[in-house]
Amino acid sequence: MARLDKAEAAAQTERFRRYLREHHQPITRPRDLVAQVVFLAEEHLSVEAIRRELRQGGEQVGTATVYRTLELLVESGLVRAHDFGEGFKRYEAMTAQSDHEHLICQRCGRVVEFANERLERMLPVLADEHGFQHQRHRLEIYGVCRECRQRELGPL
Repeated sequence: MARLDKAEAAAQTERFRRYLREHHQPITRPRDLVAQVVFLAEEHLSVEAIRRELRQGGEQVGTATVYRTLELLVESGLVRAHDFGEGFKRYEAMTAQSDHEHLICQRCGRVVEFANERLERMLPVLADEHGFQHQRHRLEIYGVCRECRQRELGPL
């Protein structure tokens, strides 16, 4: 399931264009294309995955342009960059449901998003117990996904 439908992706693209105008940056077709790929993605994409998606769509966008566009998207607050310890970043569109955590498979690199209401309620309590005022958090759980375990051990 895509994070954003086409109308939401178009609205986010327009927000990105507004950000570019406000920061005196050129609005270009390659920037729009990179933004749209990220906004319509069903997973956390690497730069290489973005370039592959663009090539499959018949578009040639240089690697440097992809990197610079992603940097602008992150600065604008429309996209979040994640470093899951793979040696490269992955990117995801910020949505209304952006409060979520990640399970990362250390075998295949699969990233699963989850939200947990109890966890969200506990974080401010845990922070308070240690004298912190909770402002934001990021939780990443590393392990081995069910599919990789099944491949290695047989059916569970």
